Amino acid sequence: MIDLKGVNKTYYGGAALHVLKGIDLHIAQGEMVSIMGASGSGKSTLLNILGILDTYDTGEYYLNNLLIRNLSETKAAELRNKMIGFIFQSFNLINFKNAVENVALPLYYQGISRRKRNNIALEYLDRMGLKDWAHHLPSELSGGQKQRVAIARALIAKPQIILADEPTGALDSKTSEEVIQILREVNKEGMTMIIVTHEHSVANATDKIIRLKDGVIESIEVQEGCLI
Repeated sequence: MIDLKGVNKTYYGGAALHVLKGIDLHIAQGEMVSIMGASGSGKSTLLNILGILDTYDTGEYYLNNLLIRNLSETKAAELRNKMIGFIFQSFNLINFKNAVENVALPLYYQGISRRKRNNIALEYLDRMGLKDWAHHLPSELSGGQKQRVAIARALIAKPQIILADEPTGALDSKTSEEVIQILREVNKEGMTMIIVTHEHSVANATDKIIRLKDGVIESIEVQEGCLI
């Protein structure tokens, strides 16, 4: 599913900052993995490269056996919309659109009619236990409800991979557990899940923990019971 071979990334904003240093990584289809590390270890950069939101300098990144390199923005957007769902700590919901409209947004970019995409969005909100909140604006939802809306939005286009950047960072511990349980259930249906987190409780719910330090993979810990 995902193969990185010797991937390097340096940012040049004044002094050169070598963020990723020869990353080798394989993530199989259907795995649920977490990425941990201190601030500045390269977690977000790695996630952005996996999500085709950022480029890398040298090495190779294969997504479903397709080499991801030097893509036009149109091609990159097409691959993201087709294959990858994103979940963010800050939810990234559109404030002036209600829950249904936020969830349905990826289908708008696929050219699906408004009625059909809203009906599908309602089904996903129902799955998240939010059918009664379908026509509420983000400002009328709790943090946990916003994240469930964001998860529904990530799932609606039926991506092959979910990339989650600190998905529980803005939530209390009880709500965090509920969100991770939802992600675990989605993963059990065969969807590959990659979660950047600082929280050990979140990482411990995944099959594999990848620890980054200073731009290199320090360790990969396979959780008990995980079959690779």
